Amino acid sequence: MKVRVKVFVTGLVQGVGFRPFVYRLAKELGLKGYVLNSELGVVIEAEGEKEELHTFLIRLQKEKPPIAKIFSLEYKFLEPVGYKDFEIRKSEKGGEVKVSVLPDLATCSECLKELFDPKDRRYRYPFINCTNCGPRFTIIEELPYDRPNTSMKEFKMCEKCLSEYEDPTDRRFHAQPNACPECGPTVSFFDEEKSLVAEGEEALRKVTEYLKSGKILAVKGLGGFHLICDATNEEAVKELRHRKRREEKPFAVMFPDIETVKRYAFVSPLEERALTSVEAPIVILDRKPDTDLAESVSPENSTVGAFLPYTPLHYIILRDFKRPIVATSANVTDEPIIKDNEGALSIIGSIADGALVHNRRIVRRCDDSVVRIVAGRQVPIRRSRGFVPLPVLLPFSLKRPVLALGVHMKNTVAVAKENKVYISQHVGDIDNPKAESFFEEVVSDMLNLFEVEPEVVVCDRHPLYYSTRFGKEKFSDKLVQVFHHHAHVISCMAENEVPLESKVIGVSFDGTGYGEDGTIWGGEFLVAGYTEFERKFHLKTFRLPGGDKAVKEPYRVAVFLLLESGIDPKKVLKVEPKRLLFIEQMVKKGINSPLTSSMGRLFDGVSAILGIREKVSYQAQAAILLEQRALKFNTEESYHFDLFDSEVDWRPVIEQLVKDKSSLSVEEIARKFHNTVVKMVVEVVERLRDETGLNAVALSGGVFQNRLLTEALYRTLTKRGFKVLLHQIVPPNDGGISLGQAVYGGLI
Repeated sequence: MKVRVKVFVTGLVQGVGFRPFVYRLAKELGLKGYVLNSELGVVIEAEGEKEELHTFLIRLQKEKPPIAKIFSLEYKFLEPVGYKDFEIRKSEKGGEVKVSVLPDLATCSECLKELFDPKDRRYRYPFINCTNCGPRFTIIEELPYDRPNTSMKEFKMCEKCLSEYEDPTDRRFHAQPNACPECGPTVSFFDEEKSLVAEGEEALRKVTEYLKSGKILAVKGLGGFHLICDATNEEAVKELRHRKRREEKPFAVMFPDIETVKRYAFVSPLEERALTSVEAPIVILDRKPDTDLAESVSPENSTVGAFLPYTPLHYIILRDFKRPIVATSANVTDEPIIKDNEGALSIIGSIADGALVHNRRIVRRCDDSVVRIVAGRQVPIRRSRGFVPLPVLLPFSLKRPVLALGVHMKNTVAVAKENKVYISQHVGDIDNPKAESFFEEVVSDMLNLFEVEPEVVVCDRHPLYYSTRFGKEKFSDKLVQVFHHHAHVISCMAENEVPLESKVIGVSFDGTGYGEDGTIWGGEFLVAGYTEFERKFHLKTFRLPGGDKAVKEPYRVAVFLLLESGIDPKKVLKVEPKRLLFIEQMVKKGINSPLTSSMGRLFDGVSAILGIREKVSYQAQAAILLEQRALKFNTEESYHFDLFDSEVDWRPVIEQLVKDKSSLSVEEIARKFHNTVVKMVVEVVERLRDETGLNAVALSGGVFQNRLLTEALYRTLTKRGFKVLLHQIVPPNDGGISLGQAVYGGLI
């Protein structure tokens, strides 16, 4: 089946033979479409078989003209439009590149060669960079992007660096972070006593020494500090978990090179493209069995978040250590990443055994990005370093400039004007004063950096979200509110370039969101346009005994699901009877047991019923482990459910599932449950297609981070003639909601 890919490339890609290269490559692969220069770089649309398009994306990066430099490459798959040939089109708006702020760029191959060349004056210099790589977003204070407006203003270039900077023929011509060991930033090492014990090369040697002895270090990167330790040392990884108070959530692992990644994990061509891309995100991969990677890196989980070095400092550490390292954000769980030296020194003795710092100031925090290949597409889980602050381009122009405040969990902030939406780096969950302060900092920063004077400010409808309260306090005269699940669907529509007046069937599945009726939604089937929606179907509501406690203790959800299905929880759950009785009484008396239609919570409850996870230590853990178990068994069987006028009744599913516990494995039951959810969606959207004539289905919400579910739905719906819209530019989770909010605010 033919599909279309749309590619946005920024960098040194105009006037360097890039369009003719694209043309030749497309012709060779038998693709149809076009390439043109735009004001943001180069835009490519290519149609063909999916395998050829995957090859096209991989070869674009690997075989580009030697003089061309790619600073970013974002792509998304869309429905074909029937191009007859491939052509080089005339430039849009003269083709003048106007990208005001670039993301931070991974170290380029030329700088890497110099970094490890003993004859080069920047040999093993941790801050080597050029026009084609290095920090951007995390060092700029204001526009224009000139050295005096960055944190590099604190370093006066030596004569040699200045000569490079002023020479139009040099690779470092106007490279704002340009520096060398003579005039640039330096590294320093602080030991367990918080004493400065080494600088420069000696400081780098200390890192290897500490890692080999099983110690934990704070290391300053581009947008903040990492906590690092030997990823093959079980005791070191366990100790990091204990100190960081991060019980089981998987750690990301940085590998020395792509060959080492392949020894530890299965890597597809698209996953390799992501790993080696200039954005250098963390890529979620399937782990290989029987490696020496510490089990505590990702307990009970068959995946690993892998990434490659993306700064010269990382390259030096990995080259010296020669083994993979855990590289997780330096913070106490749920707090923002540490970006200042003082913050890193303050955690020595409590979290870290030492710190490698440097004296280049980080202007703004920026966590690592995370992606996963799902249904042959690159799906962001967290869109941050490497991608931010490139705009999301809309297929239409907004009526007014907008500020979107995002939501409570996985928060991002967006500003929008004309046809561009600039989404902030990952802010995270706004659960404490430090997170609130970071959120406010990002709001101010985005407005200033992109010089936006919003005519409307958009927030969620939930009255208790900090972002909502902030909006009401600071922007009451401009404030507009949008429902959570509508914003999810709008974001998916916008990035998939759904025309302005069109509507879609929106399937919005997540853990929580404020609904029109004041209950907690999360298993929603909407008929939606950009500015309005109608709730057509939803999961039959159930109670959350203890409210937020039920999110951390899914057995509470399981108690209600079982009771409603006519089953005694004491016969199913391995929880002390007193506790079960207490939960039953809460439910029967309606004490602190809000109603929800959440698909995420249904997954949690099923996980608890199957004995996989009765309590969780991180968001969506129960659902993630349910998917892991389901992946171990292959069956087409599913459970029966009832479909009423506007409700999907899950009670028959729970009844059958509990009966199966006596004869089937947990893996088979988990797979049957996933198949059931697929069947639910298909039946509902087919009914809605018959009713409305709509054929496009937008899948949005955190539940669609589940690869098994999403790929099965994509296959099944496509076979039945639906146009399936998936997230590819912003996350399906709440990190993508600010895009939907911005579009809503700009159109109403």
